[in-house]
Amino acid sequence: FLKDKKKILPCAVYLDGEYGVDDLYVGVPVIIGAKGVEKIIEIKFNPQEKEMFLKSVDSVKKLTQDLLKLDPEVSKIKTKKPNYD
Repeated sequence: FLKDKKKILPCAVYLDGEYGVDDLYVGVPVIIGAKGVEKIIEIKFNPQEKEMFLKSVDSVKKLTQDLLKLDPEVSKIKTKKPNYD
């Protein structure tokens, strides 16, 4: 991020256990600095918010599965797991 301001911004990032979600890119708040995403900010949800968040995550998973059904070649695209440390 320009001038390493360490701003908190919403961003689609790879979740690896954060928010109870694995192996999926999801929009969540993050700290962005000069090197990109520096930290994923986990918000404490109330039960209703958690349910809505997980419903959204399930929608993203379904879209991903539908895309793979439409074009199985997509699964051959190699992506590198990001390092946010």
